[in-house]
Amino acid sequence: MLISPLPIEMNNIQSLINARRLYDSCTNETAIELETINVLLSFVNNELGGWPILQGSSWNESSFNLLRLLLKLRQYDLNIIYGCRTSTDDKNSSVNFIEVYQSNLALEQRTNYDQETKLTMAYRKFITDLALALTNDSTMISTDVDDIYNFEKNISKFHWTLDQQNARQNETVRTTIGNLSQTFMTFDFTNYLRQIYSLSNINLNDNDVVSVSELEFLRNASLIIDQSSSRLIQNYFVWRFIMARVANLPKRFRSIQDPFDEAFRGTSAQRPRSIICGNFVNNNMGFALSKLYIRQYFDENARNQSLEMINSIRNVFLDMLKNSTWMDETSKSRSIEKALAIDEKIGYPEYLGSTNTLELDKMYQEYVFNTSYINNILKLLTIKSNESIRMLRDPVDRKAWGPSPPTTVNAFYNPPTNQISKENIFEI
Repeated sequence: MLISPLPIEMNNIQSLINARRLYDSCTNETAIELETINVLLSFVNNELGGWPILQGSSWNESSFNLLRLLLKLRQYDLNIIYGCRTSTDDKNSSVNFIEVYQSNLALEQRTNYDQETKLTMAYRKFITDLALALTNDSTMISTDVDDIYNFEKNISKFHWTLDQQNARQNETVRTTIGNLSQTFMTFDFTNYLRQIYSLSNINLNDNDVVSVSELEFLRNASLIIDQSSSRLIQNYFVWRFIMARVANLPKRFRSIQDPFDEAFRGTSAQRPRSIICGNFVNNNMGFALSKLYIRQYFDENARNQSLEMINSIRNVFLDMLKNSTWMDETSKSRSIEKALAIDEKIGYPEYLGSTNTLELDKMYQEYVFNTSYINNILKLLTIKSNESIRMLRDPVDRKAWGPSPPTTVNAFYNPPTNQISKENIFEI
């Protein structure tokens, strides 16, 4: 769909115009080859304070500021060690609140760091080879790579595993911004969160609710950071930023990641660029693409059939509840009430099928792109970060379609909104 010209009646829809620009910039390998590395390194040096592994002994340690680095990375939608997001409260789905949590490790699970394996060797080689491809000064690369890996290995010892999280062994602590300092004795999360939200012009109040999970990890990680050198911390955090952006680099740099992907995921096969870029645009501007898809391909009968399926499932469930003998009448009545309150979303929101594009263009009014892929990426990251932060003061609209566009294939249940979403039965 993104390769073909837009239908005449859609030529002036700004969200679709910018979706096409984003796609075209992603598929333009020649332009990516010419500009991306210079733009990225300039960003790292000017915005993040440089990557010491590339600068050898010339890196200026006096310029290091951990809080400034963390805020800048969060501004570009990257949580490293200290995770922070705005979520809908599971206990009160009418309000949003702040979550603080452990972020993912580079190798995801702490068990991957337990002993030397092909994966850990491939990971260190990945860092080494990428650094060598970006600098002529290799004097400190070996030492820096070892330090980066050992730092992350030490952090991983306190990282909660998926089994521990699923078993709810990491009980969350619900507190407020005003009382958060009593929870953390090492890192000033109160100031950190206030500054994060101020980036999007949100002033936190002392009574804003904060939910903290994996508290033991966050405390121990803070202690390890405090005991580490400025060079090591700068190297590690900037490495995680670089690692997240390798997929956006020229092909010769992306290929450096292939052996690591082979060891980590079991495959290093590169999909066609058109597929990669199509999925990329769909993941970030899915509602705009959905309008195009609905216009060209959607069968209204499929929407009606899906609605009938959802209603049938609900009716069968209601019959099971009504005929159950193991529930008392109070519990049965409440269960029936909840089942009747489930809100289904089938196919697409009404505005996508309308000729009025005001709501769609409002949704993507900040999504204005040009021909530079890497600059589009950086802009997109700030947009996503701001959207997450601004949610805190937005009212929760249970009738809103939510973040998943109609191009999402599978049905799922969303607990905070008590919804079954079967947003499409087709895949682009």
